[in-house]
Amino acid sequence: MDESYNNRMSLVKGAKDIAKEAKRHAAKKVSKIVNRATEEYSSQRNYSQFQNEDKDNDDACYTQPDSNDGEHYASDATEGHDDEDEIYEGEYQGVPAYTDRKPRDGQVSLGQPVSDSLRDRKELELERQTDEEELAQQYELIMQECGHGRFQWQLFFVLGMALMSDGVEVFVVGFVLPSAETDMCVPNSGAGWLGSIVYLGMMVGAFFWGGLSDKVGRKQCLLVAMSVTGFFSFLSSFVQGYGMFLFCRMFSGFGIGGAVPIVFPYFAEFLAREKRGEHLSWLCMFWMIGGIYASAMAWLIIPHYGWSFSMGSAYQFHSWRVFVVVCALPCVCAVVALTFMPESPRFFLEMGKHDEAWMVLKQIHDTNMRARGEPEKVFTVNRIKLPKHLDELVEMQSDSANPVGKVLFRIRTELRGIWLTFMSCFNYPVKDNTVKLAFVWFTLSFGYYGLSVWFPDVIHHLQSDEYASRVKTHNNEHTEDFTFNFTLENQIHTNGVFVNNRFISMKLKSVTFIDSTFQNCYFDDVSTVGSLFKNCTFVEVFFYNTDIDDSKLVGSRVINSSFHHNKTGCQMTFDDDYSAYWVYFVNFLGTLAVLPGNIVSALLMDKIGRLSMLGGSMVLSGISCFFLWFGTSESMMIFMLCLYNGLSISAWNSLDVVTAELYPTDRRGTGFGFCNAMCKLAAVLGNLIFGSLVGITKTIPILLASAVLVGGGLVGLRLPDTRGNVLM
Repeated sequence: MDESYNNRMSLVKGAKDIAKEAKRHAAKKVSKIVNRATEEYSSQRNYSQFQNEDKDNDDACYTQPDSNDGEHYASDATEGHDDEDEIYEGEYQGVPAYTDRKPRDGQVSLGQPVSDSLRDRKELELERQTDEEELAQQYELIMQECGHGRFQWQLFFVLGMALMSDGVEVFVVGFVLPSAETDMCVPNSGAGWLGSIVYLGMMVGAFFWGGLSDKVGRKQCLLVAMSVTGFFSFLSSFVQGYGMFLFCRMFSGFGIGGAVPIVFPYFAEFLAREKRGEHLSWLCMFWMIGGIYASAMAWLIIPHYGWSFSMGSAYQFHSWRVFVVVCALPCVCAVVALTFMPESPRFFLEMGKHDEAWMVLKQIHDTNMRARGEPEKVFTVNRIKLPKHLDELVEMQSDSANPVGKVLFRIRTELRGIWLTFMSCFNYPVKDNTVKLAFVWFTLSFGYYGLSVWFPDVIHHLQSDEYASRVKTHNNEHTEDFTFNFTLENQIHTNGVFVNNRFISMKLKSVTFIDSTFQNCYFDDVSTVGSLFKNCTFVEVFFYNTDIDDSKLVGSRVINSSFHHNKTGCQMTFDDDYSAYWVYFVNFLGTLAVLPGNIVSALLMDKIGRLSMLGGSMVLSGISCFFLWFGTSESMMIFMLCLYNGLSISAWNSLDVVTAELYPTDRRGTGFGFCNAMCKLAAVLGNLIFGSLVGITKTIPILLASAVLVGGGLVGLRLPDTRGNVLM
């Protein structure tokens, strides 16, 4: 018993000594590798230093020596050699307990390396961090050799279509909201749910797809997310019930929520450092193009109700549904084109898939070289450093489990992995960056989306006030034996008497009858929009094919009158409606005003820095809000909308670039998804808060927007500068 105990203690002591010496030896080796990698990077691109890293010889050469420089490389290989650090065979061997040299439970065989489970986790994390730094340096050199050319431009336009779909989805909500709610007879209690539920879907989708992209890949997640968006977008254009329509738009928002958190990390991992800031900024232009596309299509399609058909009263397909279908086309194009693009090689390397990453990098190199007219140029990289993977205990599902159980287990495992990765975003050293980025995303989105919903509504109120100022009032009129077959608009009739009159094939737009009497009148094919009959009396009146019902007869009396074949559904009349065209045109101008800011931010992103542009743009946007005090006319408000959009776009572009560069590869999608989820949450709150203040006061929206934008800009200036960083 004592001998066995002594043997075990000796073995444990020996294992600890081996681990301690190995740790010291690894630390010296890591320091030497990092120093040499830095020197090589500053002088010339050379990959052999990374290729020999995994060899057992600690002092392997980092460059291939020439035949006449043997002495120089030999001395370099032995530089800094310390005999005291040498671990000689048998120095800490201990005494074996059994002659067969097979370890028992809890014991380690002699001469065998210590397993990861017995090593200190901090040591493993240190080695992984060192591997990541080394891989980042090498990957930067590889991307420089691959060059920037045809391949990146192809991916640029494919991902641009996906980002364009996100911009379209945001604008579709605002454009179809009035038409959809009116067409589906949505009561006031249900109005506004469409805008909120789409943003809530985007918020959940951003977090989910961003986290999943760190587990299964950028391309696969983006492809599935865009497919979900396209399917539910098309489906929403055909469903009739408002509840089903909300369901489809919610899942459409859930899918498109993954566009921004995946597109920018995906594209960033194909760019060298000196190209990253500029070309990520150019990519942001597609969001603006999506807004312009949605505004133009709404302007051209929605007001034209001749582009509609119906199948009885049960199925209606109005022009706003055609608009929804047209707006789903960029998403479909993105899905088709994305199938021909490869997965991110940086993600492959993070997952330990060396061969797959090498094939993609070679494809990038060969594509760009052929486009340059240099097809004979050889891709010189043959081995890429892989980061060490930490062993994790994973619960394995039984082979006898049924297929449903396996699917549920896989879903649970992936969700747990997303959550653990998300929690790691709040660990050192990225914790502070995550908090600051989330705050900047929230404030910028709160101000932008809040003012975006406030501006059009303020303009609409100004138009309504002007419209009301031109109302025509008729008092004590008496009309008998007259036929009305034309449109009455923006009128008020008080104490009128209508006897034996005929109202045939006419429209009443914003017409109010107060304390009036209708006797022996005939209403045939009459449509009323915004019209009411208040405290009126109807005596022996015949209604045929009209939309006049109890909701239009406020406090009125109906005596010996009959209603036949009343129009079902909600009547929508955008025909020749100047205000409808004007709303779409205003949004078109506001989106177009982003173009100069996009160009400026792309050209100056790498010159003046991401943080300067981010903070400066947000502060200037906040200051520009104060000029809203002078917005007393439509033209002034439109000018302020264009100015604000032009100033704020640089902040959005800078924030996209900084977020993609601050997070390491294994958390880049998750961190970006969380920040974008905070953006959508701020959009919901901004819509609710700013929308409730429309027509009440100017002070609170102006001060609130200015405060959050300036505060967010000041916090953004405290973020680390990523202009000279390689992708970790």
